[in-house]
Amino acid sequence: MNTPAHLLLGAAAFGDPERRHTTTAAIIGALAPDLSLYLMAGVALIVLQIPPQVVFDELYFSDAWQHVFAIDNSVFVWGAVLAFGLWRRTPWIVALGGAALIHLVTDFALHHDDGRPHFWPLSNWIFESPVSYWDSRNGARIVAPLEALLAAACYVVLWRRYETWGPRLGFGVILGAELFVMRNWLVFF
Repeated sequence: MNTPAHLLLGAAAFGDPERRHTTTAAIIGALAPDLSLYLMAGVALIVLQIPPQVVFDELYFSDAWQHVFAIDNSVFVWGAVLAFGLWRRTPWIVALGGAALIHLVTDFALHHDDGRPHFWPLSNWIFESPVSYWDSRNGARIVAPLEALLAAACYVVLWRRYETWGPRLGFGVILGAELFVMRNWLVFF
C-alpha cells in the first residue's frame, strides 16, 4: 500500500482523540516500516544525485538495503513491540506496534516483486504476492481503487472520531496525498 493509506489505516485502527500520544504513535508505527526507504532513497536521489533508475532498480534490491528493510519490516520486531505494550498496558506502545504490524500485513499481500523479508531474523525469505498495489502489470488497476476506498473509509472513521478541525484537516491532507500518489502510479506504471 502507499504510505498515506498505511497512515490512515493505522490511525483508524489505533488512534484515540482522548490520547494524542496514542494517535501520534499509531501514525509513527504506520510510517516506520517505510521510513528507511524514504531516508535512503532521499539521500541517494537528492544528496548523492544517483539516478532514480539506479536507486529503485539496483540499490533497492541490494544486500545492504535489504538488510535494513529486514529489520524495520520484521513481524518479530514489531510483534515484540506490540507484546511489550500489551504486557505493560501502555496504549501508545500498543498503537505503535499494532499500526506497524498492520502495515506489514498489507505490504505482505500487495508487493509482487518488490516485497521485503518480513520474517527476519528467522528467515530472509520474501513472499512474492500475485498482486501489486502500484504495478498495473500485476493488478494495480483493480487493487489501487480498492486501496483508495479503504483509505476513504478510514478517513470517514477518523472524521467521525475526531471532532476538531485540526485532525480532520490533517487526515484530509493524508487522504489527498494517497489519491495523488495512487493516480501517479496508475498513470506512470
